[in-house]
Amino acid sequence: MEEAEQRHPFLEGLSRHRGAPPTLLVIFGASGDLTARKLVPALYNLALDSLLPADFRLMGFGRKEIPDEQFRTDARASITEFSRRPLEEDVWKDVEGGLYYHQGAYDDPEAYAALAKRIAQMEKEAGHGLQLVFYISTPPGVFEPIVENLGDCGLARHEVKGQTAAKVIIEKPFGHDLASAKQLNEVIVRNFDEGQVYRIDHYLGKETVQNLLVARFANAIFEPIWNREYVDSVQITVAESVGVEGRGGYYDESGALRDMIQNHTMQLLSLIAMEPPVSLAPEGIRDEKVKVLKAVQPLVLHPPEQGDVVRARYKEGLMEGKRVPGYLQEEGIPNDSTTETYAALRLNINNWRWQGVPFYLRSGKRMPRRVSEIAIQFKRPPGILFTGSRRFDVEQNTLVIQVQPDEGMTLLTNSKVPGLETRTQPVKMHFRYATTFGSNTPEAYERLILDAIIGDSTLFIRGDETEASWQLITPVLEAWRDHGQRGLAEYAAGSWGPLESERLLWASGHEWRKAGV
Repeated sequence: MEEAEQRHPFLEGLSRHRGAPPTLLVIFGASGDLTARKLVPALYNLALDSLLPADFRLMGFGRKEIPDEQFRTDARASITEFSRRPLEEDVWKDVEGGLYYHQGAYDDPEAYAALAKRIAQMEKEAGHGLQLVFYISTPPGVFEPIVENLGDCGLARHEVKGQTAAKVIIEKPFGHDLASAKQLNEVIVRNFDEGQVYRIDHYLGKETVQNLLVARFANAIFEPIWNREYVDSVQITVAESVGVEGRGGYYDESGALRDMIQNHTMQLLSLIAMEPPVSLAPEGIRDEKVKVLKAVQPLVLHPPEQGDVVRARYKEGLMEGKRVPGYLQEEGIPNDSTTETYAALRLNINNWRWQGVPFYLRSGKRMPRRVSEIAIQFKRPPGILFTGSRRFDVEQNTLVIQVQPDEGMTLLTNSKVPGLETRTQPVKMHFRYATTFGSNTPEAYERLILDAIIGDSTLFIRGDETEASWQLITPVLEAWRDHGQRGLAEYAAGSWGPLESERLLWASGHEWRKAGV
């Protein structure tokens, strides 16, 4: 069998290494959970597909003192446990020789000076320069000292005038409100040019999210009706079935609005609502996303019971036949907590395309199932041909884009039921990635790390985009802080949220759909 026939369909059209130069990826927080579960397995799978640079090296940076050999052993264990494909010894042998570890405190300038010296020695031994990619996968409290120290030791300006300028990848959360996001952006652009910065949101690496642009702009049947003349409403749901999972102390400082709505959900909103870009160049797409966020109208917050926002927390309930505790009973949650585990928003976008079309966003924990989806509900057809009789079961046409876990699209239409009389029934047309292309879809981090290495910033978030999102969300956080417990509803674990969330839609003549069905 020829090589082309053996390639996975997701890899068709990809040239070897995609032109990436010799690269050193430095992961700050290398002993953390994200590195073990996602980053190291992602790099291994890129190596398995021959998509890493021919000369690729990985260096972990952390407080713990770990010898290089132990770091390699730990990396192998991570791949064995978490990779989507099994470890192959010949590929592993190529990978492990390029794995190193550097010990140091994140705020210690001497550790960075030693890192710069070690990198210079690597380049000397290799006989060529290395593109430096710094991945900051640490608690957000040390983002700033890492960036400042990379600037002070000169590594941030490594090859800055050339084609292999240093890059920095920054994990979320990017700030906790507008002021902190602006401050972090100021620190970053003081040390790196904006073109060197890759603010990561792993949702943008998911296949279905990437497919949004293709679905909208490569199909003539969608774009002509993607506007206020034909769309009745849009619902975006990001639901989790788990609780705080032992992360109560962290989560209570965050909450659903910061943890999910401000980043993941707003990214989905911007891609669904954006105007056609002038090209697929990164800045063309990111410009249009920012325009959407700036066009969102300020949320009505007063009084909290009648505004555009609902917040709630889960209480004790049944899930899969088992009773689970409420949020206040979770480990690490103070009794006087006012943190929300559920948030729902009604947004209005003030532009020509979307004027008058409500966008409903919701995210919560302890919901019936884990599902992320976008539902575009179209207006009902005019006339009364198929109303007034039990024979006619007619639903709104709805296009549902499933982001996870079952990636694909579903179109709900109405059809005649076979028989001698005219009866109607809603039917669904399904497209599933797993069915069409196979189930072994690349992980989001594989795509995002590869794009950062080759310098494609399309799926990363620009500084003004983060600030535009926080501009909308921060007033909500401030109002909730002032309200305390007032307006904080409750919902039973295992339900789809509080009654107040349903009322948010009833006011406009809509209702939440059952996500994932």
